[in-house]
Amino acid sequence: MDNSLKGRLMHQWFVPFALFAVLMPGTPATVQAADETLAPEAAQSSGWQQEFHLDQRHFLTSGANDYFFLVPHFRLILEGPGAKLMITVLDDTVQVGKIMTRVVEEREWEEGQLVEVSRNFYAMDARTKDIFYFGEEVTSFPEGKSEKGNDSWRADDKGAHAGLMMPGTPEVGMKYYQEFAPGRAMDRADIATLSLSFKTPVGTFANCLRTRESSGLNPDELEFKTYAPGIGLVQDEELLLSNYGFSRGTKTIPIRGR
Repeated sequence: MDNSLKGRLMHQWFVPFALFAVLMPGTPATVQAADETLAPEAAQSSGWQQEFHLDQRHFLTSGANDYFFLVPHFRLILEGPGAKLMITVLDDTVQVGKIMTRVVEEREWEEGQLVEVSRNFYAMDARTKDIFYFGEEVTSFPEGKSEKGNDSWRADDKGAHAGLMMPGTPEVGMKYYQEFAPGRAMDRADIATLSLSFKTPVGTFANCLRTRESSGLNPDELEFKTYAPGIGLVQDEELLLSNYGFSRGTKTIPIRGR
């Protein structure tokens, strides 16, 4: 790795941490009811971006933008009633087509039992800091037995290509495909707000980004996710951020929180 690239990566590591100043523990959540009650028309209408000119981009396997970390060993833990999600940026890289990607592992538990592990493939545009999603390998554990999940896909599969997971410069109203594998994986998101105040067990976060997510395969089903500046995902439906920081083996060393 040349020195200039090292410099860029170090800059990308530290800029998001400067944003931790937006944390405001003790401030009451001010989630506007409109965010929760928006009709699904936006998710059903046309205008979803699916072309991202990937051949014109220079990709990195490490870095971050304001709402998404792609730094090895960074970890988020979200918990809800009977459920837990742990997201860890691994040291591993995987080549998908011509692009080298970073592996982000997600582990999901229900009632204390591991139910799914997915290895997700991401890369970041060095100029725009857009984070792109190049596929996933999913393993489920029905009755304790492992089997490959039907949700697995790769951007180098026939008819598939990478989707945009998190824009480097998000704007309210942006609508884009996060996955593009027709017939298998067509998740998409639109940005509802960039000014949400959101409360979690580890504090209240200001200036959060909220997405409304649906699928081109099931456009009537909506999910909401919330991302805090300098941290990333803090809410996924009923799951709320309970810990975040850098992993050391099986432990998470908190930046803040418990």
